[in-house]
Amino acid sequence: MSTADARAVPGRWPHSRAARGAVYAALVVLGALTGAAGTLVQGGWFPLGLLLALAAAVGLFRGGGILCRTKGGTVAPAAGWVAAVLLMMPARPEGDILFSAGISSYVYLLGGMLAAVMLTTLALSSPPVPGHNNR
Repeated sequence: MSTADARAVPGRWPHSRAARGAVYAALVVLGALTGAAGTLVQGGWFPLGLLLALAAAVGLFRGGGILCRTKGGTVAPAAGWVAAVLLMMPARPEGDILFSAGISSYVYLLGGMLAAVMLTTLALSSPPVPGHNNR
């Protein structure tokens, strides 16, 4: 086994801490963008906008977990999503609001948070480790 293989943690991608931190930061930004876009779409195109916004959030959360093979890969975009959605909730001084008092806003908020929790608790299978054969 080479020294590069010894340093690499099997089952996690990327292997270096700096690269993994960059991936997590990119996932947080993508989560924030998805949350902001979903906030605008879910109320404007009801009911298809709501389904599209929730599908985008679920896809990003699951995709981050699969990409990194860690629960942090799911938590990073979920944290960005929650931060963006919570920052867009309060009414502005001009009286503008982004969330209406309808059912679609509540379904979007609770559905997105429930999806984040459910996908974070999913067990991720680790990829096969090269060089280990079960004979």
